[in-house]
Amino acid sequence: MNEIQSTFTKLQQFISEQVVGQQPLVERMVLALLCDGHLLLEGPPGLAKTRAIKTLASGIEADFHRVQFTPDLLPADLTGSDIYHPEDNSFQFNQGPLFHNLILADEINRAPAKVQSALLESMEERQITIGLSSHPLPKLFLVMATQNPIEQEGTYPLPEAQLDRFLLHVIIRYPDREASRKILAISRQETLDALEDNHPGDFNPVTQTDIFAARREVMTLHLAESIEEYIIELIECTRSPQHYGDHLARWIEWGASPRGAIAIERAARATAWLKGRDFVTPEDVQQVAPDALRHRILLSYEATAEGVTPQQCLDEILQRVPSP
Repeated sequence: MNEIQSTFTKLQQFISEQVVGQQPLVERMVLALLCDGHLLLEGPPGLAKTRAIKTLASGIEADFHRVQFTPDLLPADLTGSDIYHPEDNSFQFNQGPLFHNLILADEINRAPAKVQSALLESMEERQITIGLSSHPLPKLFLVMATQNPIEQEGTYPLPEAQLDRFLLHVIIRYPDREASRKILAISRQETLDALEDNHPGDFNPVTQTDIFAARREVMTLHLAESIEEYIIELIECTRSPQHYGDHLARWIEWGASPRGAIAIERAARATAWLKGRDFVTPEDVQQVAPDALRHRILLSYEATAEGVTPQQCLDEILQRVPSP
């Protein structure tokens, strides 16, 4: 393990100390940072989604901004707008909160579709267009969005085009009993530190130079042709499920886009890199494939009526497609 890999291992440990019982979430956040991809976190309120993202932001050398999505939010509240200055009869662009390195879009599905779609250009093109002018976003730019389950009142399903822009869609589960005890202990200690004005030891933030260097190393990892074919076969299974079993043919309405294959490959590379290897294994692919495809397949009405979940469908795909 080289120095840069060690730096990211320490970053992962730092986040894990602050966010207890959510190790898969911690790993996925670091993967998103390494893969230059956006992250969508879904789970009930109170499961440390916002805390985890804020902890990641404190562990890297970058600007951070949080946007609370609400039903009355406007697109200009994200992008910024041209402001008229009467003193010189001119318009000047005032940057919105998207012009930061790390954006927390909190409860993104509580805002209507018009506001959600305002993120599309920024997430894919890394720029904001106002009128006839385009404004580039920072080179390090990540959107980490949280959403509550769509069954909850006051939520709006995200458009498919926007969902496809997220590298991974992570489902957050409740912590186990032992983790709950640790959470109580951390909460008590944080309360005491605040009352006594104590400041815990600071973590040396990961620099943007290290982040870009790590991304280069990730993309140079060896990916065998058999692993590449395995990734393609997983994607083909979502598009032509009739060739892989009657169950899948009835369950899947639409398959994954090319971004699904890109997401699996990049996340599998980053997983192998974090483990100190210089090659990707089938296990790396299998570990990240559910989160890379969960939001990219559309289940049929029949599957929904039968109570089939995207996770069940993905488990079936991983069983049907032979591993190299």
